[in-house]
Amino acid sequence: MELLLKEHKDAIGELDRLNVFCIPLAIGDGGSDDVPIWRSQYSLEQLDGERWGNPPADATSLVRTVHEWRRRPIGALEPDELARLIGQDVGLSWLLPLAANILRGEALKQPAGGFIEGDLLYAAVTRSPEVWRAYPELARELKNAVTLLTDLSTYEKREVEVFGIAS
Repeated sequence: MELLLKEHKDAIGELDRLNVFCIPLAIGDGGSDDVPIWRSQYSLEQLDGERWGNPPADATSLVRTVHEWRRRPIGALEPDELARLIGQDVGLSWLLPLAANILRGEALKQPAGGFIEGDLLYAAVTRSPEVWRAYPELARELKNAVTLLTDLSTYEKREVEVFGIAS
């Protein structure tokens, strides 16, 4: 038990070092063998077990970039990179929890002059209703985060309202 607690504390320390927030979600049916969603030190390739290999020689810059970012630890991805991956529906089960946490953190900082990563907000709230049906707890987390946002453009408000209705 002590070893398990130490490993847990070490993992939390690593997340703190990376300045990464966590939310307690898991993939599975709620059983004891569920896989924790948060693994910030791992890449999407490691987390989902899919190796895409190198992009084709004639690939667009977007395809080459997505391939590259799938190899980086998800905790090292910047909000604009997360937005691009989420917008392409890549790694949603791993990246949407991170996006929700970032947006919640930004919402809490907004009264002190913080700003919102509009591209990340847009990418998250414009995922299809099927995504949110597959991850209802995550949809609730994101709804909670976006309800805290106060300084949204008219465009962002509209997308957040549609998300609230669809999810």
